[in-house]
Amino acid sequence: MWWDKNMLSKVVNMFMLWLLFSSWVFSLVSATVSYDSKAIIINGRRRILLSGSIHYPRSTPQMWPDLIAKAKEGGLDVIQTYVFWNGHEPSPGNYYFEDRYDLVRFIKLVQQAGLYVHLRIGPYICAEWNFGGFPVWLKYVPGIAFRTDNEPFKAAMQKFTEKIVSMMKAEKLFETQGGPIIMSQIENEFGPVEWEIGDPGKAYTKWAAQMAVGLDTGVPWIMCKQDDAPDPVINTCNGFYCENFSPNAKYKPKMWTENWTGWYTEFGGAVPTRPAEDIAFSVARFIQNGGSFVNYYMYHGGTNFGRTASGLFIATSYDYDAPIDEYGLPREPKWGHLRDLHRAIKLSEPALVSADPTVTSLGSNQEGHVFKSKSGACAAFLANYDTKYSVKVTFGSAHYELPSWSITILPDCKTAVFNTARLGAQSSEKKMVLANTAFSWQSYNEESPSADDQDVTVHDRLWEQIYITRDATDYLCYMTDVQIDPDEGFLRSGQDPLLTIWSAGHALHVFINGQLSGTVYGGLENPKLTFSNNVKLRAGINKVTLLSVAVGLSNVGTHFETWNVGVLGPVTLKGLNEGTRDLSKQKWSYKIGLKGEALKLHTDAGSSSVEWVEGSQLVKKQPMTWYKTTFDAPGGNEPLGLDMSSMGKGQVWINGQSIGRHWPGYIAHGNCDACDYSGTYSDQKCRTNCGQPSQRWYHVPRSWLKPSGNFLVVFEEWGGDPNGIALAKRTTRSVCADIFEGQPTMKKRGMLIAGRISSPKAHLWCPPGQKISKINFASYGMPEGSCGNFREGSCHANKSYDAFQKNCIGKQSCSVTVAPEVFGGDPCPGSRKKVSVEAACK
Repeated sequence: MWWDKNMLSKVVNMFMLWLLFSSWVFSLVSATVSYDSKAIIINGRRRILLSGSIHYPRSTPQMWPDLIAKAKEGGLDVIQTYVFWNGHEPSPGNYYFEDRYDLVRFIKLVQQAGLYVHLRIGPYICAEWNFGGFPVWLKYVPGIAFRTDNEPFKAAMQKFTEKIVSMMKAEKLFETQGGPIIMSQIENEFGPVEWEIGDPGKAYTKWAAQMAVGLDTGVPWIMCKQDDAPDPVINTCNGFYCENFSPNAKYKPKMWTENWTGWYTEFGGAVPTRPAEDIAFSVARFIQNGGSFVNYYMYHGGTNFGRTASGLFIATSYDYDAPIDEYGLPREPKWGHLRDLHRAIKLSEPALVSADPTVTSLGSNQEGHVFKSKSGACAAFLANYDTKYSVKVTFGSAHYELPSWSITILPDCKTAVFNTARLGAQSSEKKMVLANTAFSWQSYNEESPSADDQDVTVHDRLWEQIYITRDATDYLCYMTDVQIDPDEGFLRSGQDPLLTIWSAGHALHVFINGQLSGTVYGGLENPKLTFSNNVKLRAGINKVTLLSVAVGLSNVGTHFETWNVGVLGPVTLKGLNEGTRDLSKQKWSYKIGLKGEALKLHTDAGSSSVEWVEGSQLVKKQPMTWYKTTFDAPGGNEPLGLDMSSMGKGQVWINGQSIGRHWPGYIAHGNCDACDYSGTYSDQKCRTNCGQPSQRWYHVPRSWLKPSGNFLVVFEEWGGDPNGIALAKRTTRSVCADIFEGQPTMKKRGMLIAGRISSPKAHLWCPPGQKISKINFASYGMPEGSCGNFREGSCHANKSYDAFQKNCIGKQSCSVTVAPEVFGGDPCPGSRKKVSVEAACK
């Protein structure tokens, strides 16, 4: 049969489409994820995987695409997230997967960006998240005991785990189905708990592993901090450093699931930071010791919106000093420095995944780790562990200068492309620019509860707080009457009796006959508290009201479901004719929450149910007060934050959405000495904010705002002045570069071009929509200080400013070569020089 050209073309096209379809189907069927001693293997290829934690409920869906894009630009392969059980199943069998809890949408956005997912199902997650991620109803399942060989707990845990896995399968999100999920995690940091509880813990570990593997996801399961993780589950490391970690079998890869980029902020504590140089050093050291998977916890920490913060006194901000800050902006130079590290590691990948390192001494505190594959790939890591001194070492036929506490990476065993202590990436100074300070406030006094209220429960003893509230609110009122006879001696002597209250925490306001008599609160190290004050009582019946306030439920600890909150007593009154009266066992009335909560004063509709005052009648610096105002959204697209420094303690809502708990009245204590990147890091090192509020600024997501008529409500427990509250834009004030001569530097996109190193250049770029308006500082020679605080050193080229002013003013980005001739000559021959520059963005 003869075919004309058109028919032939159609047949060819159909055949090609069939081939393409067959290839696609085959790729889905043949997609595999496995592992060996070297690495995770994806579709037959060993991978050095760089990962970062981004928790979907700690940001908004509108923020997710940009966060994921910044993670990809930062050189990550994988996004890691926990699954938040209490957010997804707020009551038994009633599931929620919308808005900030739309897990499937989040994972699909990661897939669209071309990244993988590590899904940490848990479902215990810790995470400084309320109740460790467990729903509070789980605590009251009959016969339950958390995280042990307990049938009610295992049944509930398995049911939720199966729910998540079945959802992922239905959406075809595992890698073997063509999706992005390459790993899952069961349980979380259970090893220390298992060690403490013994055999029931070991039995539970074995059960959990078998249950997870039996779900047949097609991808590996991991258990972190679990040295006895049963095969085929991989045990992994968490910590500030993991270079000495080894998996529990030679055929498992060396993986680091939590490299802590900083630490969480607690109300009352100084804010921890971790130097970019040290975290880069920790990663390079792990990789040079055979590691093949590193995850940053956190890569974007985000915000504990609502009442999701836990750990007792964990702040609303979960910034974690992460490479992407709470507001979604790159934290420079940390973000850029790690991006440059990732590129250097990727250049070394062919050798890293193909060979074990050969370790040689390069000095008393220096060594080289060399990877050579049979195909000829070679990569070297040159390490200096000295915490004070830089050294010059000889490696191969060349000499290399190694700064203290640093590692230099040579992807070809010859060319140094990155050093962990040399910050070639741009730095920046962020600022909060006031956008709205003229709020017109109205106030409403929270009504005092009464034992006669309809929604009051009465009992003959003190009750534990969460047993009554089920954590539906932070607040529980304990009310009782104290009868004082007219002949009591203290009424004549004027010596008021001593009221003493022992409470399991976390904060307590004591009212006598409707008047505040005192406030006490605990802290992260000791949430329990004692109130012991002399109180004014009158003859007859006295109303004693104790407002107990929870600040997040425990998220970690052996059987933390048994830990208590609230006034457990004893409660005593000393100084009566009878001596000491025990109030603990008398009749108490209980009211759950505030009247303002019941009326939903945080919503526009609910606020109309009461009379508010304003102007000269506005209540200020009084406890238990509600405030409301409206405002228009500031122009632009910069992230926004509320300055709450004029307030004490309470909660904030915008358009009915809870920003979270505010507590600027809790001043940060601790040690805020100067920070040196070198030497072993801990969360007590490199702290800031001592003597200031632990958290002053509270993130306001742009997507929660309307163009006009936004409804802002503040509940204030302690007493503050709302006129000090301000809304500000978070912007980049200035950008900086700090580059040594001869130091390999990176362009904004890409370091190596066709295998060669780019010239040493100082790169500057302002955020989109801003341009470089001024060169605040420039010095070629031996400048000192850091971004925002540079100063000339003993050596300075007089024409240091010229090249930057010529090449950068009025531009969004620019670059200047670091060489003597650019700055008018060498100001100090024979010395190693650098250029430091700070430019203003406007």
